[in-house]
Amino acid sequence: MFLEGQVEPSFAKLLSLKQLAHLGDAVFDLFERERQVQAVHSAKQMHKEVVLRVSAISQADLLDSLAPRLSEEEADIVRRARNMKASGRKKAGQGLARKSTAFEALLGYLYLTDSARLKEILAFTAN
Repeated sequence: MFLEGQVEPSFAKLLSLKQLAHLGDAVFDLFERERQVQAVHSAKQMHKEVVLRVSAISQADLLDSLAPRLSEEEADIVRRARNMKASGRKKAGQGLARKSTAFEALLGYLYLTDSARLKEILAFTAN
């Protein structure tokens, strides 16, 4: 079942931020894989490029550049997710891991509630 853009924001807000981040991680990974399939010629090169783009450092940088463009509602999701303790990402450190989780939670939320806005955000990250 694909829920892209088909869930009421009130329902999506009932989901935990970890659930939204988990979904957003998959959304961003797939987006980057699709982009790289068109840009590179080998699976090995595609994998290298995707790993760089979906890293906590890269996602934290993308969130920083997106911050001024976020609506109040989007900024609230990011703020709440950033305040959540990040786990499982020891290489990046807590600060970067929290920003990365916040970026993923935002994408997960937009995937469920507003596919047009998700596409805008993803298009911005592609530049």
